[in-house]
Amino acid sequence: MGNTIIKTEDLHFSYPAAEGTSPTVLDGTSLEIQEGSFVAILGHNGSGKSTLAKHMNAILLPSGGKVYVDGIDTAEDERLLDIRRTVGMVFQNPDNQIVATVVEEDVAFAPENLGVPPEEIRQRVDDALKAVDMYDYREHAPHLLSGGQKQRVAIAGVIAMQPRCIVLDEPTAMLDPIGRKDVLRTIKALNRERGVTVVLITHHMDEAAQADRLIVMAKGKVVADGVPKAVFSQVEALQKVGLTVPQTVALLWELRQEGFDVPLDALSDEECAQALYQLLK
Repeated sequence: MGNTIIKTEDLHFSYPAAEGTSPTVLDGTSLEIQEGSFVAILGHNGSGKSTLAKHMNAILLPSGGKVYVDGIDTAEDERLLDIRRTVGMVFQNPDNQIVATVVEEDVAFAPENLGVPPEEIRQRVDDALKAVDMYDYREHAPHLLSGGQKQRVAIAGVIAMQPRCIVLDEPTAMLDPIGRKDVLRTIKALNRERGVTVVLITHHMDEAAQADRLIVMAKGKVVADGVPKAVFSQVEALQKVGLTVPQTVALLWELRQEGFDVPLDALSDEECAQALYQLLK
């Protein structure tokens, strides 16, 4: 893995409250994200994960502590463009991100705003649409697309800015299972084939399990951090913060409670089946 691309140091954040008391949403979050990695941040609603995401490209600024994007302090107003060029954001509702009436114009919107020369924009748009498998739809109207297709167009719009890191805040929340699968496949390909750093904010266990590193948040704090196999095998700790574990791990955990000697890190269906086969043999 490369250098640290995003770093938070003792990050605190509270939303301004009407009544004078403001609940703390982030409570001393410190973490580093390496360039080229695929990190999932998992937590319930209210765990602070979306608020953390919005600090990663200076949509929000810390109430206390620091956030650095590629070494730039996000509180430096005059570096905002550099920060936004480095980290792109994709949100849960693609309808809120799509601005044009033709797919390719929508993808061209951000690079045009960044002042990219027209001939390079053409190249970037084609490249971004091919990356998300939506090139054949380049002349379609976005509002006629499925949710998963719209979300892939929204991701293409971010890719066209050529950020080194993409933060996706619950990008599959509004999608059906097929759309979710397509978007996840797209995210993984961006990371594996293009080396884009991916930070995926999610509450879906199965999505989190596909990352290289999993950070679990609860009440504004990081409560677990490691490879998914290691994190998910902490069944009791996750249950304490109201999170379930993937069904494979849950099954193996139940068997262990009954005294059977099975591994807790058989995360995929295949590994779990293999563990059960060994047990029955």
